[in-house]
Amino acid sequence: MHEHVAPRPGPSGPWTALRGPSAGSRSVRPSRPPAARGGASGGGRGGPQRGTVLGGLRTLHIRARRAWDRPLTAYYLILGGSLLILVLGLVMVYSASQIKALQSGLAPTYFFRKQLLAAAIGAVLLLVAARTPVKLLRALAYPLLAGTAFLLVLVQVPGIGETINGNTNWISLGGPFQAQPSEFAKLAVVLWGADLLARKQSKKLLTQWKHLLVPLVPVTFVLLGLIMIGGDMGTTVVLTAVLLGLLWVAGAPTRLFSGVIGVTAALAFLFIKTSANRMSRLACIGATDPGTNDQCWQAVHGIYALANGGWFGAGLGASVEKWGELPEPHTDFIFAITGEELGLAGTLSVLALFAALGYAGIRVAGRTEDPFVRYAAGAVTTWITAQAVVNIGAVLGLLPIAGVPLPLFSYGGSALLPTMFAIGLLIAFARDEPGARAALAMRQPGVRWKTMRRRVKKRPSGER
Repeated sequence: MHEHVAPRPGPSGPWTALRGPSAGSRSVRPSRPPAARGGASGGGRGGPQRGTVLGGLRTLHIRARRAWDRPLTAYYLILGGSLLILVLGLVMVYSASQIKALQSGLAPTYFFRKQLLAAAIGAVLLLVAARTPVKLLRALAYPLLAGTAFLLVLVQVPGIGETINGNTNWISLGGPFQAQPSEFAKLAVVLWGADLLARKQSKKLLTQWKHLLVPLVPVTFVLLGLIMIGGDMGTTVVLTAVLLGLLWVAGAPTRLFSGVIGVTAALAFLFIKTSANRMSRLACIGATDPGTNDQCWQAVHGIYALANGGWFGAGLGASVEKWGELPEPHTDFIFAITGEELGLAGTLSVLALFAALGYAGIRVAGRTEDPFVRYAAGAVTTWITAQAVVNIGAVLGLLPIAGVPLPLFSYGGSALLPTMFAIGLLIAFARDEPGARAALAMRQPGVRWKTMRRRVKKRPSGER
């Protein structure tokens, strides 16, 4: 005889039909009713998808911000960005210089091999700069300045200085090698100016305008005059930017800063006005036609090269303008060949690398507590970014052609060597950022294992 068991009471109402076959033996939580159509988080069009996308973007933003704020961010940006620019520059020098070399009766790899040799020497200089103590850098500032000034004077001695493309700024080193002392003047002003301002700050003298200007501005103007005697207007513009960068980082008052800019602009106008060659370059800004006597030929064909590239370029080595149409395709106008062969994507990549390098330099200058490091990092960042702007602006037709190479990218050993030494300085300064030294020490072999062992020993064993 079976005992009759009454069924267990369950929930009743409209949600009973939603229970499964075994719902009678377990309690069932009423499911959530569907949200109204068009609600903020419900079944409106794109509601769940939109929330998922926004949540993913928010998570990505948080992760990127955390990575951006890490102590070694500037270090990796400087090291990685400069190496990428250098490697891409070597590839483009090889591509852009082959036709030029063949037209000169040389081997197709002639310019590439010279640039590769300069890059190898520059890599040694970069490592030396990255490992040199700050005290030794400051001790080398005055000898470097004096040696650069002596070489700039020596360039103007007949029989010693060499004239190329109308400018007398080179000294022959024997064979096919020349040195351009004006390129080393940038590095000399960076180290000497940073040391001078740091010593004056330690004595609290930078609050007086005369200590901000003297002797920094007069000595730099002497170097600018020696460079202008040789006719190198482009290097003069970049060196002036370095001077202004030092004054800006030193906190020069607006009136004083504006006064230096005004005097510099007046001198630049005088030098341009008295030179027919410079006036013709100024007239080619924004030109779309070569003009009479083809005076804007280079500027216009630089635009043609960029236009031929389109979005993704004609392909590496497929440039048309380097076949004798565009002068200096591997030096001043290598950015135009890059745009023709790699397209807008390639040129934007180069711009992004320089932007990252500039940001990292500003970050190093802003976070350090050493005045010398702050001034030197600010001046190096100003040097590289200003020179890149002058070069790329000329290729785009926004600035007059100044004849300056694209840093780390264009052909030219005299420009590459001091630039790579300056990059080594930025790397050394980035390693000394607050927290960066400790983070690098943790990455050395054995350090993490020893730290883990110490942590294990400190844990309680649980025994009494």
